[in-house]
Amino acid sequence: IEPLSNGVCIANREYAGMTPIGMTFPDVASMTGGGVQTPGFMGHGKHFIASKKFMKAEGGVGRIVWMPKDLKDQVAEKLNATAKELYNIDNFVDMIGDETVAEDPETLLAYLEEKGHPALDMDQGRIPQ
Repeated sequence: IEPLSNGVCIANREYAGMTPIGMTFPDVASMTGGGVQTPGFMGHGKHFIASKKFMKAEGGVGRIVWMPKDLKDQVAEKLNATAKELYNIDNFVDMIGDETVAEDPETLLAYLEEKGHPALDMDQGRIPQ
């Protein structure tokens, strides 16, 4: 969970850099492994990211505010189709930040505001604090 933007960041094991939440993939993985559930963290496969069921109770794919560019490129076509179907948003992936535009919460928030990202208008109460 990235609290400034009211959204979620996704990191994959191939990404070696820092995320806007100040954690690397190994940091995040240590919070989701071993069958232990940690509030605010979720382990999942990359193909599930574009599913209409992804984080459905928390607002769905519209909550995704950041992911590594390589991963964005891999899921772009399906994620754009899902966002179009659910929210009638074209080119949703272009609204999602990545390491080329933001590696800290403040820069990410500015990017999301510029793009009109839907997570900024979603109810915060749907995300566990």
